[in-house]
Amino acid sequence: MSIDRRKALLFGSAAVLRFILFIVFPQLPDLLTSRAEISTPVTSFKRLQEGLFLYTHSVSPYDGGVFHQAPLFLPLFALIPASAFHIAAVLLYILADIICAHFLILVAEAGAAASSPLFSSPRKDIRWDSLAVGATYLFNPFTLATCLARPTSVFTNGAILCAIANAVRRRPSTAMLALALAAYLSLYPALLLPPLILLCHDHMTTTNTSKPNPPHSAFKLLPIFSGCLAWFMAISYMLTGQSWEFLRSTYGVHLLLPDLTPNVGLWWYFFIEIFDSFREFFLGVFWLHLVGYVGGLSFRMRKQPLFVLMTLIGILAIFQPYPSIADASLYFALLPLYSHIFPLMRYTFFAFATILYATLLGPAFYYLWIYAGSGNANFFYAITLVWSLGLSIIVGECMFAVLRDEWEVERPEMKGKDVRRI
Repeated sequence: MSIDRRKALLFGSAAVLRFILFIVFPQLPDLLTSRAEISTPVTSFKRLQEGLFLYTHSVSPYDGGVFHQAPLFLPLFALIPASAFHIAAVLLYILADIICAHFLILVAEAGAAASSPLFSSPRKDIRWDSLAVGATYLFNPFTLATCLARPTSVFTNGAILCAIANAVRRRPSTAMLALALAAYLSLYPALLLPPLILLCHDHMTTTNTSKPNPPHSAFKLLPIFSGCLAWFMAISYMLTGQSWEFLRSTYGVHLLLPDLTPNVGLWWYFFIEIFDSFREFFLGVFWLHLVGYVGGLSFRMRKQPLFVLMTLIGILAIFQPYPSIADASLYFALLPLYSHIFPLMRYTFFAFATILYATLLGPAFYYLWIYAGSGNANFFYAITLVWSLGLSIIVGECMFAVLRDEWEVERPEMKGKDVRRI
């Protein structure tokens, strides 16, 4: 089997860089692990270690109310000898990042972003090299910080990329398995199911002479997704001593938001401030707002389900209950797939300047609030609003550019002309 030397060099360089950062700055991983921007109550490596300690001492990991992650993480990390736990965990997370980049490269090589079975962009010749797409993920500072902090969201991102890569490569069953794993590890990827089914359907019809319709494909793929998810649940039931306690401690935390630890999201501060009597109502409103994007985007951008997936990942990075920069890094990793729409974007500089502004001032405002005592929660929440604003502008700009690209296909005479709101 021939080895792609460029890909090997890319993966090797990324792995060496991460390993050097772990070795040269031994205190950095522990520092980043405690950062609110990277670690959340449902992804924190420290909380995983707490749950692992209880699990290895034959105590339910969910008894302390600290561990909120999927049970399958426990036997995985329990296999690592205690004497080599640190170095083995480092190598595991480096490998996870390399695998994520591999799946991203497969998606880029398929070229499904610019030319899909239902839509072909007139700018499809403008595309980045697949290795350049992988490099933007591997050397993104957000990705590097995430790898050093070792949250479990790295594995969720890998499962999502695996699902997308298999969908565009006409492997729908594997795609459903990967998305079921992602939904098992972190609840929110289940919202990606409708556009992923559409993506699988579109690529299956290119090789299937019978031309099944989308409901027929959904009827075939939904049982696969449900069966795989049920299988993961059954394994978790056995791992936790034949108890369903893990459901409330993992997915219940996502749905009900009992832990209001500060993060880069919009939920925690709002639910600290509101009266308890309104809590259930606003939980429903916030979740309804999040779920509402799925149907609208899948219907309006039916011709480009891969873009719907990318957009939903960006929206979830803003509006999910416990977001982190790991979620934003996944969205930024997918952006280069749509390099052909970059010339149509209008406020790119302002958007990325806003992201940079929030990235630099976020840690400072958190320090002023928690450590210096010269600020309050409003300081940190204000900068998280700026962060969300920057992400929202990027997501909105990408949607405008894709819709403009489709419009120019429908009306070629309008290509290059300004669009004005009347």
